[in-house]
Amino acid sequence: MPVNVSVHGTTTVVEIDRPERRNALDGPTLGGIGAAFAAAEADDAIRAVVLTGAGADAFCAGADLRATGADRSPPAGSPSIDVFTTRCYPKPVIAAVNGAAVGGGFELVLAADLVVAAEHATFSVPEVKRGLVGAGCTTRLASRLPPAVVFELCGIGDPFPAPRALELGLVNAVVPGAEVLPAALALAERSTAGAPLAIALTKQLLWNEARMHDAEEWAAIRALAAPIFASADAAEGRAAFAERRAARWSGR
Repeated sequence: MPVNVSVHGTTTVVEIDRPERRNALDGPTLGGIGAAFAAAEADDAIRAVVLTGAGADAFCAGADLRATGADRSPPAGSPSIDVFTTRCYPKPVIAAVNGAAVGGGFELVLAADLVVAAEHATFSVPEVKRGLVGAGCTTRLASRLPPAVVFELCGIGDPFPAPRALELGLVNAVVPGAEVLPAALALAERSTAGAPLAIALTKQLLWNEARMHDAEEWAAIRALAAPIFASADAAEGRAAFAERRAARWSGR
């Protein structure tokens, strides 16, 4: 299975387990993450969820650009990451960033309530270099950072290190790689010391005041980005990535 689930006290740990693909997101992985979050939400004994990746290289490399056909979408009838990314998930979510968080992987980090990053972790939104657009990251970052910084991250697309993410307020702590999961579990325990109903309402108030988008609004954002993903430049970007060469943009 591409996703491992374990329970540590009152915390569920969801681990993306595709290290050979840098924990990239294909359909079964999206379905596995969604199912794990849905199960944790339904279990009253679970108070928090930690999301991490297998290995020390990558937290998540974003969408698997090599996935084709049905492998791009979650299995029919299964939940997807929308269960916690496009709504106010009622329990604290902690991202334990054990390596590179790229594109959609970075978006998972931005959807978490708290973030612990390894010293060697990096963050990036490289979609423009693939002829695509990081609509999710750009939208989420725009509500948290100055426009010039967001354009640097999303319009240029170069990776930035964990210490800068800490400086920008995007992560709560930076620790040695071996301490990422223990630190995230400790933060999960601290985040659930309060009453569950009070914590859930605190999350909802923060969500409302930050003007976070609901599922319908996210659908509109994705529809706006859809023509970019269908463009000739997007096809060229994927080909250049697979062939490990510089892209030749046409502007179409």
